Amino acid sequence: MAEKKVGLLSKESILAVQDVVTEIVEVPEWGGAVRVRGLTGAERDAFEGEVIHRNGRDVTTNTRNMRARLVVLSVVDEAGNRLFGFPDIEALGAKSARALDRIFSVAMRLSGLRDEDVEDLTERFDATPSGG
Repeated sequence: MAEKKVGLLSKESILAVQDVVTEIVEVPEWGGAVRVRGLTGAERDAFEGEVIHRNGRDVTTNTRNMRARLVVLSVVDEAGNRLFGFPDIEALGAKSARALDRIFSVAMRLSGLRDEDVEDLTERFDATPSGG
């Protein structure tokens, strides 16, 4: 079978693509809708870095306000600017878990995070490291 010819992308064409997508999410608990943006690679790494903390061989997870943290990173206005900042995490964490989860689920999907990825972040590192 002949191999299909695929045009290779240039650095310029890759960097020019607007590949971060958004989606409008209805949040009935808040009486309206919000625009949710998928994370960039750097934002996803930072989010995962906030969840996983390593100190030598000791690894801990921090799931405190994890949903609120992702909401801060992913809810944007029409121009794509974040509506919330990191100082808003505590206040958002006090909002309805159901509302936060609606946004969290969409942000995960748009960012290529799956339920298994979050479980991996929060459970895989809870195990005691084996001795070497």
